[in-house]
Parts: sequence; C-alpha cells; structure tokens
Amino acid sequence: MIAIARRNLSFLLSNPNSFLCNSNVHVSPSIHFFSTSRIKRILIPSPEICDVLVNKHQFSPDLASLASSRLSKFRDPQRVDSVLSFLKENSFTTAQLQKLVIYNPRVLGFTIEGIISRFKVFHDLGLSSEEIAKMISNSPAIMHSSMENRINPRLSILKGLMGSDDDVARLLNRCPWFVVTDLEKTLIPNVEIVKSCGIPMEHILHLVYAYPRGFLIKPDIMRKSVDKAIEIGVPHTSVVFIYAVGVFSYTSQGMWEVKLKTLRDLGFSDNDIFKMFRMQPHAFSASGNKLKNKVELLLATGKYSVSNIAASPSALGFSVEKRIEPRIQILKLLEKLMLEELVRRDIMKKSIDKAFGSLG
Repeated sequence: MIAIARRNLSFLLSNPNSFLCNSNVHVSPSIHFFSTSRIKRILIPSPEICDVLVNKHQFSPDLASLASSRLSKFRDPQRVDSVLSFLKENSFTTAQLQKLVIYNPRVLGFTIEGIISRFKVFHDLGLSSEEIAKMISNSPAIMHSSMENRINPRLSILKGLMGSDDDVARLLNRCPWFVVTDLEKTLIPNVEIVKSCGIPMEHILHLVYAYPRGFLIKPDIMRKSVDKAIEIGVPHTSVVFIYAVGVFSYTSQGMWEVKLKTLRDLGFSDNDIFKMFRMQPHAFSASGNKLKNKVELLLATGKYSVSNIAASPSALGFSVEKRIEPRIQILKLLEKLMLEELVRRDIMKKSIDKAFGSLG
C-alpha cells in the first residue's frame, strides 16, 4: 500500500496539471467529492495514513489516497487509527465510516474526547449507539457543526416544541437534519403558519413526525402548501388536512400537474381527483408513474372501475409490492377455491339426486 501511495505521490509531483485538468483520467465514483472546484492545492497523500486506512479499516486505495491528502493539519496515523477504531467500537460500520470520510476527511483528525462529548449529548436524549451511528452517517454535517452555537441551541428548540427527550430522539431517528438546519428560519415559522389555520398543536406534531422534511422548507413554500390544501377543500379541522399540507410541502407545481394529467388520462375527472385527495392525500405522495401502476393493477382485476376507486381510494395509499399485489393474488385464490367448492357441491347434489331418484 505504501508503494502505491508513493507512486501516486511521485506522479502528482511530476504531473500535477495532468491530474487536475486531464478529462481522460479515471476517477472512482466513490471519490467524486474531491472536485477540482474545491482543490486549492496539489493533493499529496500520506503513505502511512493510506496504509492504516486500507490495511486496518478496509478503505479502497483510491479513497485512502485522496482522503489522506486532504489532511493538511493532522497527519498522524495513530490518531486516524484511534478515531476509526473508536467509531467502530461505537457501532459504526465500515460503510458508515467511509461516508463520513467522503463527506469530510478532517473527521480523521478529531480528538477522541471531542467525539465522546458530542456523542454524549445524543446518548442523553436516549439514542443508542446504533441509532447515533445511523443518524450521523445519514447527516455527516453533525460531526462538523458547532455544539455550542448550533447543535445544542437546536436541540433546545426541539425539546421546547416536542415536549420530551424521547420525542426529540424519535424525531431525530426519522430526520437528523433538524440539528444541522437553521430552525429559526424553517421549523418555527412553518409551525406558526400551520397553527394560524386553527390546527391543534397535537395534529401539527403528528405532521412533523409524518413529514419531517416538510417543516424544513422555506416558509413561503409552506404557506403555498397550506393555501393549496384549502383551495382543494380539505377540512381544516381534520387530520387529513395535516397530510394534505405535508404532500404539497414537497410536491412542486410541475409534479402536481403530472399527477393530475396521469389520473385524467386514466379516466378520472377533476372532481374525482380532488375527492380522492380529500379522502386519501397520502396516496398522492407517490409519483405519477406509481399512481398509474396502482390504478392499472386495480382496473386489470375486472373487479374495480374508475368510479369505484374514486369512491374508495384507500388502496392507492398502499404499496404495490407489499399490499396490492399480494391481496389481488389472495382474492384470486379465494375465488378459485370458492368456485371449486361450488363445483363439488353441484356434483354432490347431482349424485344425491341421482341416488334418491333410483330409489324412487
């Protein structure tokens, strides 16, 4: 491994321009985060750190070489090894470690004490080591955000809103972005917008859990989502209104038009579509293609018509693979068994009639 790194180093020093500018040079997809727009200097890998990453922690040679080159300050193989070993002891998988390093290799220069104090904040909420590892690998910025200026104040906001540490932990398991996003510019004003419609706080918190990312959008988008739900006629006081706002919060106008066209092409009128949305807004979180697939599956059974689906659209909220197709197969099997039973009964009836007829 050291020999590979030395060859890379020799090549970089003798041909820096060819590495940075030659479009024909192959770069592994796993290391595309090192874009030339971010490179301010020649990348010089550390053979010793490469050796640790590859031989002790199963990193690819390409990723190890480029990751080590980004460590300008802390080029200490022992620290790199201790950081990765500590993270492994705290339930991080190799794949999760690689995601952290791909996001920002400087994590390899962190102190163990600093990592422990960062993890303690999340442990105190009730999160397990496995949950913390998953949360951080899904949102690596957590490792680089200031605890004092960003993470702790945001956790305080979440505790004030959600009411308990357990509720905050449950929310972070759903969406770790809440601790790396400016909540004073997103979550707080968005909650106020929904609250201004007369929605009870209990229902709002339900929406935060159901569509967490929907509350991290710009407030003007949230306002448009609320207005759209009102325009379609979704009752303010129902829980359905919460889901309707959630769907619109991450459905652009273009995506919404695609879904409308898809359903119109399948034979639904606008009245049918808006009626279905008022009854089952969650179904409209699927793409136009998925909606089309669900409707076509139901129509293909010969048991449902467009009017049937419009009157009872709950099936459109189900997964095709997990709910719709298995249930269709079960119905087919039941029909077959019932038909066979009817045939058996008919044969038995005819046999009995024949037997009694011969006695007559």
